[in-house]
Amino acid sequence: MAAALGAQGGGEMPGAPSGGTGAGAPSSGASPGAPSGASPPSAPPGDSPVRAPPGESPVRAPPGATILVSVSPGEVRTALLQGGALVEAWVERPAHPDGVGDLQRGRVAAVAPAMAGAFVALADGQTGFLPESNSGDTRRPIAQAVNEGMVLPLRITRAAQGGKGPRVTARLTPAEVAQVAAAPPGAPRLVARGQDAATRLATRHGRATIIVDDLARAARLRATFGDRVRHQHAPAFDDALEAAFDELAATEVALPGGGRLLIHPTPALVAIDMDAGSAAGARGPGAIAALNLEALPVLARQIRARNLAGPILVDFAGLSPRRRAALAEPLKAALAPDRLVRLLGFTQLGLAELVRDRIHPPLHEVVGGAALPLSRGLTALRQVAREAMSRPGRPLALRATPAVLAALEAEPDALSALAASAGFALRLVPDATARLPGIEDASDV
Repeated sequence: MAAALGAQGGGEMPGAPSGGTGAGAPSSGASPGAPSGASPPSAPPGDSPVRAPPGESPVRAPPGATILVSVSPGEVRTALLQGGALVEAWVERPAHPDGVGDLQRGRVAAVAPAMAGAFVALADGQTGFLPESNSGDTRRPIAQAVNEGMVLPLRITRAAQGGKGPRVTARLTPAEVAQVAAAPPGAPRLVARGQDAATRLATRHGRATIIVDDLARAARLRATFGDRVRHQHAPAFDDALEAAFDELAATEVALPGGGRLLIHPTPALVAIDMDAGSAAGARGPGAIAALNLEALPVLARQIRARNLAGPILVDFAGLSPRRRAALAEPLKAALAPDRLVRLLGFTQLGLAELVRDRIHPPLHEVVGGAALPLSRGLTALRQVAREAMSRPGRPLALRATPAVLAALEAEPDALSALAASAGFALRLVPDATARLPGIEDASDV
C-alpha cells in the first residue's frame, strides 16, 4: 500500500503546505467531529444543518459557537465555528510556541531613547522590545523608566515577526507580578506560558461547546471550563472542516456569483485582488457592483480565519474609485465581528486600506515558508496516526524528501507521540524524488 498525501495545486499559498489531510470533498452532511463516512447524528430539536455562504467550505454545526480541537503528533489545530462557518483557524506546534501571553522575568539589555523603548533579554535567547508606553503604570521617558541591567516582570504581547523580537509590556496585574516574584531567582527566566488557542476562544465565547479528540487535553480544558468540554474518540475535524482548513492555504477563494479572491501576503503588506473572472465581460456595472457587495462577507471571513495582519490592501473588481468608496459602510459592517481590523479608507487608486493588529503569527507564517517541510511532515504523521487507528497492528513507513524527514527528526516528541499511539515506530524512508510524503507498508520497503 502506498498513498501520497495531498496534491500540489497551483492555487496554494506560496510556501504553504498542500492539503495532505486525507480529507475528501467538503461534505455538507458530515457533522463536525464525526468520522469520515459516518452518518450524521440526528439534530436535536431546534438544531439544523447550516451551510456556509457561497464561496466557502460548508460545515455542519449547531447554531451558536462551537470550538473543535484536533490533536495530532506535534500539532494542535483549533477551529471556531459560528453558524456552521469556520470563523477562526489556529495551528499550534507545542514545541514551537509563539510566546504570546508568556510571563517572563527579563533583563534590560539596552535603552533606546530614539526608538522610545528598550531592548530586553528574554528566556531562550530572545530579545524583546519594551515600548516606552508599556514600561510602567505611569508613562515616563524610557531613560527615566528603566536602565541597563534592570530586571523586570514582563508579559509578551506580540509574537516575533520578520526577524524582529517579540513585543513586551511591564504593565502587569498584581497577580502576574506576584507570580513572577514567586518564581525561582534569575533572569532572564520563563515563568509561565500563555494561553493556547482553545483556552483563549473558550474564554471569549463563554457558552461555546468545546469538542476535543485527545483525552489528556480534554481533561486539562475541563479543569477550567467544566461540562462545556466534550471528549470524543473520533477525529474532531470531519472532512468538511479539513477541507475548510485546506482552503486557508490557497491563494484563490471562490466567490458567490463566479468571481474569486486572490490573496497574496508579502513582507510589507497583504494584497487582495477581487476578480470578477470570465463573467466580467457579460455583466453591466450594476451586476459588478453587486458581485463586490456580495463578496464582502467572504473577504472579511478570510481575513479573520487566516489571521492576516498589518496593512491589507483590497482591489475591488471593475469599479471606478468613486463607486468603490460606496462600499465603505458595507465593508465596515462585514468586518465588525473582527475586533482586530479597521478600515482606514480608500487610496487615490481606489484600494481599500485596512489594518489588522498583529498579535499571533498569521496562518501562512505558521504553516508555510521556512516551516513548510515540518508542516508536510506533521500532516503526514496525522494521516499515519489515522491509518494506524483504522488498521491496528500494521507497521507503516513514510517516504518523503530528506528535508521533510530532517524536520521530523528534529521533533522527537512528535515521533514518540506517534509511536505511543500507533504501537510501532514509524520507519522513515528518504526519497529525493518524492513530490509529496507517502505512506507505505513497512514490509514493502
